[in-house]
Order: sequence, then structure tokens, then C-alpha cells
Amino acid sequence: MLKRFLFPSPPDARASAGLLVMRVVAGAAMASHGWGKIQNPFHWLDKAASPPPAALQFLAAFAEFFGGLALVLGALTVLASVGIACTMVEAVRHHVTAGDPFGRWELALLYLALAALFVALGPGRFSLDALLARRLGAERTG
Repeated sequence: MLKRFLFPSPPDARASAGLLVMRVVAGAAMASHGWGKIQNPFHWLDKAASPPPAALQFLAAFAEFFGGLALVLGALTVLASVGIACTMVEAVRHHVTAGDPFGRWELALLYLALAALFVALGPGRFSLDALLARRLGAERTG
């Protein structure tokens, strides 16, 4: 059950090519957003009106930067996407409740939707996850 969640069956080659493009673009952008945060992972949001605890700041910085890199590589894609999704839920909530009707929440919502896509479909055939799943399958049958 856990294996099917972490390593879903990859879609056909055409859909996998689309997932590859989306993973690389979204992952690079997410890592870029997380780069500044990972430089000071426990205190990047300390100047906010009511900053979250340092541990939560760390988790958000980690999810954005390393989750983005994981998406680019297609490594631990589902797990990375869950972390990104959790971070983006909070980002959407923060921006919407801050009275930002046409601003940063839209990008956070887009990242949330992409993370949900990768949780549902996995990384596709062209990923390190798919390579690992193929090798694990070959070792068990061979």
C-alpha cells in the first residue's frame, strides 16, 4: 500500500513527458522561492506581524527548497509534494486573510494544485522514482 502511494504506476510516455516538464518548471521555481528561506531556515519570517514558531519556519523552508529540488529530479516526488502542499495551504490562507485579493495567493494556489497533481499521478516515467521502482521490481522478480 505504501509502495503504491510513494511509487504510483507511471502514465504513458506522452503524459509522462508533460509531467516531466511540469515537475522541472514547478520544482525549479519552488526551489528558487525556497532559496532565500533556507539561508536562515529558523528565522526567515521573524519580521512578520505574528511569526510562526521556528520549527514551522524550518519545515516551510525545507519543503520549498528541498521539495523543489526533489520535483526537478523526480525523487521522492509524492512525499515532497505533500510537504509543498502543506506549505502552500498555509501560504494561501495567510495571503487571503491578509486582505490580498489579487496577489500572492494565486501563485501559492497554483503550486498547491501542482503538488496535488503530483500526489495523484506521481512523477511519471521520466524520473528517479520510476527508475527506482523499476529496479526494485526487477530485483524482486529476479
